[in-house]
Amino acid sequence: MKKIVSLLFLFVATTPLYQCHGQKAKPNARYTIKKGDPNGIGKWYMGREIAHVMGFQGMGWLDRTDREDEENTTKLLENMNIQIGDTIADIGAGSGYHVFKMAAMAKKGLIYAVDIQDEMLAEMRRKKEKGRVKNVALVKGSEKSVNLPKNSVDKALLVDVYHEFNYPIEMIASLKKALRPNGKLFLIEYRGEDDRVPIKKLHKMTQVQAVQEMEAAGLKLERNIGNLPWQHCMVFVNE
Repeated sequence: MKKIVSLLFLFVATTPLYQCHGQKAKPNARYTIKKGDPNGIGKWYMGREIAHVMGFQGMGWLDRTDREDEENTTKLLENMNIQIGDTIADIGAGSGYHVFKMAAMAKKGLIYAVDIQDEMLAEMRRKKEKGRVKNVALVKGSEKSVNLPKNSVDKALLVDVYHEFNYPIEMIASLKKALRPNGKLFLIEYRGEDDRVPIKKLHKMTQVQAVQEMEAAGLKLERNIGNLPWQHCMVFVNE
């Protein structure tokens, strides 16, 4: 357990090239700029301080061999009820841990692998070419947009990334446009209500906070599937 905890704290301590962007943002009616946790960017939304983005330096942690045991990623993908023809967007896809598993399940569909860091996209490109995977499209997102076509996505997956968005309002608005009318957003976040989850506070979210922010974006909680060891699996739909 000590090994797991140390790995997790190493993960959340890793900081990227983009970590200062939020601190440079000008205050407005939606965001507040003030000092806070060392693990945050000093920018707040709806009472929550936004966390530093995990840099590409933590890529090895994303692909660690014991991730399945710690997070039950197989169960997570089962929760998504992936169909063979689904179009799915993995937002903040990182090194592609979930991307290529989903691509094998949606063989006649398409997986958009969206990330903001060139190094993450390069690693996914390497895996895509090595595995000759045809149904994965790499997309470079920005701090304010997922850069996906309108009404193009059946399901969107956000695994431990939403709490790091420098511009959560703009990002969810862009993702909502990309979702089809019956599309679903799967928000996976370490449970902020549970002190036993060995992750720093700013890298966790409570259901109450997540629902508050998603409702502000026009999304409604359909259900929170409580079958993952450390994470919420919250499913949101258009209101």
